[in-house]
Amino acid sequence: MLDNQIIVRYRGQEDYQKSFDAMRTFTDARDEHSADELWIVEHPPVFTLGLGADRSHVLAAHDIPVIQTDRGGEVTFHGPGQVVIYLMIDLRRRHTKGRLFAREFVFKIEQAVIDTLQAYNIVGERVEGAPGIYLKEGQWQGAKIAALGLKVRANGCTYHGVSLNVAMDLSPFSWINPCGYKGLATIDMQTLGVNAPLNQVQHALAQRLQHLLTVV
Repeated sequence: MLDNQIIVRYRGQEDYQKSFDAMRTFTDARDEHSADELWIVEHPPVFTLGLGADRSHVLAAHDIPVIQTDRGGEVTFHGPGQVVIYLMIDLRRRHTKGRLFAREFVFKIEQAVIDTLQAYNIVGERVEGAPGIYLKEGQWQGAKIAALGLKVRANGCTYHGVSLNVAMDLSPFSWINPCGYKGLATIDMQTLGVNAPLNQVQHALAQRLQHLLTVV
């Protein structure tokens, strides 16, 4: 059934601007017959700014490009060793009573990350007013391990998505105020002792997103 179908596409490593342009082109062209899709990508190093971002939160870009986007949120970093999944979803299809609202959509995305981390014995949690997932316990309690930023058009179609740090060079996070928070610690799964292949975590998170967005 088309309404419940979510196609997963693996796009490999791809420049951020190419993904950004493709997301907007896809969303511009879609209609009621277009299946929802998840795009799994890995980006070369890039800083991206949300619509309301203060560019002063980029403290020192070094040689990393800084790209303005149309998602919500502040500044974040994408780079090799990070799972990035973009969600091209029509929210009108994702609820039996007519529409999945943005707040519920965010909750489901965050739950997919929490569930994925739990499978690797990492306990993540939400923080009120700060989208994304943070470590709930241990030496790195409060550090951010996953970021979230979305665009929801008036017709209920979404793009942009979620990133989960697996095995990265984390130093570029120290060159920004991540998500606009000065001194916010960021972490990846490898630093926590989990040496999982990137494609394994990509697949696990995509499966959880498919499940949580199909069962409504």
